[in-house]
Amino acid sequence: MGTTMRLVSANIGPFKSIEQPAEVSIEEHVTVLVGMNEAGKTVFLQALQKSADVFKLARFDHVDDYPRKNLNNYEKKHDTQPDTASVLTYQLTDFEVDEINRELHTKLPKEFQFSVHHDYLNKLTIYLSADHKPVVDEIAKDKSLSAEFRAALKKASSFNDIPASVGTLTLTDAEKTLLESINQRIAKAKASWRDDTIGYEVWQWLGSRVPRFMYFGDYEVLPSKMNLADLATRVSQEKENPAVMTSEHRGILALLKMANISIDAFANPGALESLISRIEGVSINLTDQIMEFWKQNEDLQVKIDIRPDPNDQPPFNNGPNLYTRIANNRHRGVSTPFKQRSRGFIWFFSFLVWFDSVHHQLQASGEKSRPLILLLDEPGLSLHALAQADFLRYIDDLAKKHQVIYSTHSPFMIHSDRLREVRVVEDRNNIGTVISDNVSWTDERTIFPLQAALGWTIAQNLFVSERNLLVEGTSDLIYLQTSSAILEGKGKSGLRTDVTIVPCGGLDKVVTFISLLGANKLKLGVFHDYRGSPEQKLVDLMREKMIAPKQILDASQFRDLAKLGVGGKPTDTEDLFDVATYLQYFNEAYKKQLNSPVKEKDLPPGDRVVERLERYIEKNQFQLRPSGGFNHYLPATSFARNPNAVDEKTLSRFEALFKAVNAVF
Repeated sequence: MGTTMRLVSANIGPFKSIEQPAEVSIEEHVTVLVGMNEAGKTVFLQALQKSADVFKLARFDHVDDYPRKNLNNYEKKHDTQPDTASVLTYQLTDFEVDEINRELHTKLPKEFQFSVHHDYLNKLTIYLSADHKPVVDEIAKDKSLSAEFRAALKKASSFNDIPASVGTLTLTDAEKTLLESINQRIAKAKASWRDDTIGYEVWQWLGSRVPRFMYFGDYEVLPSKMNLADLATRVSQEKENPAVMTSEHRGILALLKMANISIDAFANPGALESLISRIEGVSINLTDQIMEFWKQNEDLQVKIDIRPDPNDQPPFNNGPNLYTRIANNRHRGVSTPFKQRSRGFIWFFSFLVWFDSVHHQLQASGEKSRPLILLLDEPGLSLHALAQADFLRYIDDLAKKHQVIYSTHSPFMIHSDRLREVRVVEDRNNIGTVISDNVSWTDERTIFPLQAALGWTIAQNLFVSERNLLVEGTSDLIYLQTSSAILEGKGKSGLRTDVTIVPCGGLDKVVTFISLLGANKLKLGVFHDYRGSPEQKLVDLMREKMIAPKQILDASQFRDLAKLGVGGKPTDTEDLFDVATYLQYFNEAYKKQLNSPVKEKDLPPGDRVVERLERYIEKNQFQLRPSGGFNHYLPATSFARNPNAVDEKTLSRFEALFKAVNAVF
């Protein structure tokens, strides 16, 4: 992409649901259209495709494409004053600017931009500005010209003024030849352009280098079978009626071209085996390319079969059919028809066939170096979330050579660290489709994928690492982090620095986290409150071998310093503190609500200080929070603010806990 021009903005409309045109900036590598279904993402891509379709098939049709509610009024002026459907602005690379200046003697600035207007009659209007003076000055440098001629040239305000400037001079033969050449250039530009010869010549240079668009959506995937006689008939009819060739027909034709096989070759039944071998060779090569990015099942392989079936329905009962199937070597090579397998794999394979076909067509037409802009409509839609992450790598790989614009409503198809690439698409009442890079005024339903992508990234990067200690709540997180810091400050054992404490929001959610994170092959440990008997859900997970018993620790194992590692009476994390110490932090947290500090002798009997406090609060009718009881988080924050008040026995319990946790990992 570094040596080819790129699209920098697109102003689409009026076109279908885009009633009010607005400029949309396009990123250098990847641009992502995010919006709800029917918001207008596909409409935007189709407008780009019709502006410069690489296959030269998609064209603007005012009956189909003009906003329906205004169509009747527009048709009155369509033939004489067609509306503009798209305005595309391109920017040259520094390499191209240097090249055109060298060849045409212009002085276009770095990052030179120009615009192409496409109207509903499919005609182009070019808007660019090129200074004539450098071109005129270059002509005046010719030492073979007379001094008078060169002086007259320098007085010309533009290239088109040269004939008038030298018209009164007596010219040499060389000067007459030069003037004739200049007049021819002016006449040629006027015939198809306007009175701007240098602008015309700049466009002639640019025109063959302007990117074309390749659109690929769900309808372009290859079929499971195709009758070759019917395909040959359609190919012969295509010039008179292009509509006879559907995307499926063009896809199979592209596959045959990749194998260098003419459709006429199938008229000879004896050549079928040879033809099958050549097509399968192409299929194997494409499958190998896919497997660089397809990590969901690397045992898939595309199989091609060509055979007649006189018992099938027309047209498949007439001569040989080409069958595309996918074999799964994981299941002894059992194959199924193409469209009955994973849509993601089919999309990959079909796209590569189309992609190669485009390159073949450009090469055949002498436009091998023309840039391609890829328009991908909902790619990876049927893929698993992790497979979509693989697909993003594929898009980034494509973007090394081609600009890519794709639509999605999946949070897993968005790089949350590259939200600058996102353009939100909305269908607004009385306005139609609106596309913008500003999410501040956007409907929450539209930006939900962005929020989900951010949430996923935060969860992945902030709370989840390779080694994770799952705890029930945020108060546990504070107790463990703070006590670990105290112990390390005293030169004692704290929690390993590469272990992330993950508060799950209750024991039930701890179980869910084990299932989810364990399946992702992360290293896990669990620390939970002990309620007096084994937690059945954890027992079930151990029985199913989703987590080992040694990875599960409970608070009761660290309560009695004389019997560390041995479970006992019901225990919460708060019970690792001496009761007096914990009450100190509780009283600090609720000093405004309490008449006097709570002391241990005030509490009813029991094993768990939290449960004893809640009974005390209820008995004395303290209103510490509307739902009753007290917020366990607040004493934890008191501890974090004043950790030095903790006693040595409490620290010893936490140190024993950390040694056990570290041993788990």
